[in-house]
Amino acid sequence: MTAAQVVAGVAVLVAAAGVAIVIAAAAGWQGGTSTGRSSRGRPLAVGARADWTWATLRWPAAAAVAALVWGFTGWPALGLGAAVATIGLPAMGGAGSRAVAQIERVEAVEEWTRRLADVLAIGVGLEQAVQAAARTAPGPIAPEVAALSARIAARTSTETALRRFADDLDDPTADLVVAALILASRRRGPGVAAALTAIADSVGEEVAARRRIEADRAKPRTTARAVTGITLAIVAGGLLNRGYVAPYGTALGQAVLAATLGFFGAALWWMHAMTRTTAPARILGAPEAEE
Repeated sequence: MTAAQVVAGVAVLVAAAGVAIVIAAAAGWQGGTSTGRSSRGRPLAVGARADWTWATLRWPAAAAVAALVWGFTGWPALGLGAAVATIGLPAMGGAGSRAVAQIERVEAVEEWTRRLADVLAIGVGLEQAVQAAARTAPGPIAPEVAALSARIAARTSTETALRRFADDLDDPTADLVVAALILASRRRGPGVAAALTAIADSVGEEVAARRRIEADRAKPRTTARAVTGITLAIVAGGLLNRGYVAPYGTALGQAVLAATLGFFGAALWWMHAMTRTTAPARILGAPEAEE
C-alpha cells in the first residue's frame, strides 16, 4: 500500500465520520422533537428525547465502516460487505439475548399473577388488588404494571386499563392473564384467585418449555458465531498478505468476492432464520382497534 493510498483512506474515513456525526445528530434531534413511538411501540411524550441506541446509529456506523474498509483496501465489494455485516451481525447475534429477555418477561408475568391471586384471596377488590400488587411487581414488567396501576388510580375504566396493559406487554401469554382479569372486572364473582393461580401454573409450564426450546436453539447460534469468527480471522489474515489476495483487486476478483460474501451472508441469515423465535398471534388486539 502506497502513501497516497493511506492518505486517501484517512481522508475518506474523516469525511465518513463527519457525515456519520451529522446523520446521527439529525436522527437524534428528530427523535427528540417528534411524537413518535418508542422501541416497544408505545407513544413517546411530546418533546421527549429519543435514546441514542444502536437502532439510531447503525446506518451512520455502517457508512463509516464501509468508507474505512474501502479506503484502506481499495475494494468496494469488501466495503459493502463490511457495511452489511455492521448492520446484520449485531441483529443476528442479539437474537438469543432477546429471546431470553422475552422469557424473563413471561416468567415475571407468572410471578405477578401469583401475587395478584394471593391479594385477591383475602377478599379485596380487583382494582385495589392490582394497585397493591404493583408495589412488588417483578423488575422485567415493573414499568408496565406501574402504568396499569396509575391508569386505575386515574379512574380509567378497569377494562380499558387492562387492555392497554396487555398492549404494553405485547405477549400472547400475558393476554391470557389479562383476559381473565377482564372477565373478573365484568362479573365481579368469586373464584378469581383460583382461576389466576391455575393460569399462573399454565404460564409456568410454558416458561419451562420456552427455556428448553431456547437451549436447543442456542447450539446452532454458537456454531454460526464460531464460523463467522473464523471467517473474519481468515479475511483479516489475508489482508495482511496483500500479494496472496492481489487477484481480488481486479474487476473479476471484485465480482467473485462480492458473490462469495453474498453467499456467506445468505447462509448466515438462513441459520439465523432457523433459530429465530416466532411469536404466536395475540388473543387481545390493540385497545384502539377493539374499543
